[in-house]
Amino acid sequence: MPITTQHGNALLYVTHDRVGASAVRSMGTADLRTGGVPVVLVPGLGAPGYLLRTLERCARSGSARLLDVPGYRDPAGPVCGETLGALADTVARWLADVPGGPVVLAGHSTGAQVALHAAARSPGRVRALVLMAPTFPPPLRRTGPLSVAAFRTAVQESPGVVPAVLPSYLAAGPRRLLTCARSAQADAPEEVLPHVTCPVTVLGAEDDALSPPGWVRHLADRAARGRAVVVRGAHAFPHRHPAVTAEVLNAARRTSS
Repeated sequence: MPITTQHGNALLYVTHDRVGASAVRSMGTADLRTGGVPVVLVPGLGAPGYLLRTLERCARSGSARLLDVPGYRDPAGPVCGETLGALADTVARWLADVPGGPVVLAGHSTGAQVALHAAARSPGRVRALVLMAPTFPPPLRRTGPLSVAAFRTAVQESPGVVPAVLPSYLAAGPRRLLTCARSAQADAPEEVLPHVTCPVTVLGAEDDALSPPGWVRHLADRAARGRAVVVRGAHAFPHRHPAVTAEVLNAARRTSS
């Protein structure tokens, strides 16, 4: 039975959906078969807490879910490994088994890469794809430049994002976080995008050195049906500016209905 929790003005449900031999935990509206095309969110580095504000805003306009993958803080334990491939496989299986129809799939940071691969593997299950601050442009696929970009972005972030992500990071531990980050660094999303047939919105922020505006526009150009949107903020803009983020997601929902 789903557990209810209040976040902002929304009553959210915490559910475990059976996917093969595992159960994927998610937060959001109870029934994905009502309220139009659902919005499904995939967090970066397995830390869903910072996307709750955006989820709450999306839930005001229709069905929405935030997937807790790999599930570092799930009492039942992680449902998959933390590599990009394992995460994309899990999300693709969830899309096939749970929503009952196509969704607007949106991922943030490394979660954008997960969402992209899941969409490529399950084209009939994704009506529209939103890549929020997708990582990593080619120069950041090396440790030195990535460290510099991470510092430049961190000084632009709101301190309020720290308590939203820290519990998940502590539960994961440095080894699993590093495995996830290295897996994402080895990925080339620009090579995957041309194979995605649904409309793609690439959403970035002005002060994000991890996913700079030029990279956002380049990825949008790589998609067959892509567009770029750049908003204010830094890498964690969905936490600091949830209304702006949700409006882009809801626009993708409206145009895909």
